[in-house]
Amino acid sequence: MSPEQYCQNKAVKSGSSFYYAFLFLPARRRLAITALYAFCREVDDIVDESTEVSVARTKLAWWRTEVEALFAGNPHHPVTCALEPFITDMGITADRLIAIINGMEMDLDQNRYLDWPALKTYCWHVAGVVGELSASIFGYSNPKTLEYASELGIAFQLTNIIRDVGDDARRGRIYLPENDLQTYNVRAADILNAQYVPGFEALMAFEARRARDLYANAVSLLPNEDRRTQRPGLMMAAIYNTLLDEIESESWQVLDQRISLTPVRKMWLAWKNWVGGGKPAVAQLLRPKP
Repeated sequence: MSPEQYCQNKAVKSGSSFYYAFLFLPARRRLAITALYAFCREVDDIVDESTEVSVARTKLAWWRTEVEALFAGNPHHPVTCALEPFITDMGITADRLIAIINGMEMDLDQNRYLDWPALKTYCWHVAGVVGELSASIFGYSNPKTLEYASELGIAFQLTNIIRDVGDDARRGRIYLPENDLQTYNVRAADILNAQYVPGFEALMAFEARRARDLYANAVSLLPNEDRRTQRPGLMMAAIYNTLLDEIESESWQVLDQRISLTPVRKMWLAWKNWVGGGKPAVAQLLRPKP
């Protein structure tokens, strides 16, 4: 199996919404973003699938040395071999790849976050920096586009956190900030035990407003001259924001189920934003919510 096929299989098997944005890219950029996504999946799966913290740390340490090997011109893993052709001209840097690994390691060090600034730091490591790398692969001319991409990645991660409250709780993790739980009189034990207490819906609505503010701020930062090249990110934003609407329509019932969009719906949203130059997503993300 070639490195490119290995990465493609990773992307397809994940079922991620990102896959739908990849399909519309020119071949070379599609290969690059698929390799980056496979890298993220590799290091994320270490934390999610390892039962021993020490084993997970050892594996993440190996990936740090593999990043060093990649930029020394001697990659070994199929993912880094697939990334190597793109590190010179597509803005893939060692410090950003290491930042992603460091973010994954944060899950080994803590399973609670006191407040939004602390959680936002985590979100940047595991998603904001991925947004920056992705924007570089898609292509940009204005450096402000990287600010947009970072903010958009953080919005994606917060949406994932909202969607996965129940799944994360079953792993003993609660990403929702502790001071937000206190504000709405929701205890950590309520979430861990999948109890829909009176304040839970208000808590989730608050987190969703925060996510929507992040989406709106992100698109406001995107320079007009880079909107077309950044269409894949806007396609993803449309999918994720629609997912947020879907979760809200289900009254935030995320403790005992995982709410998702159908593949057909994701493809429709992706296609509409590709042919529309990202304008439908921008309009969707900037519209006032009732």
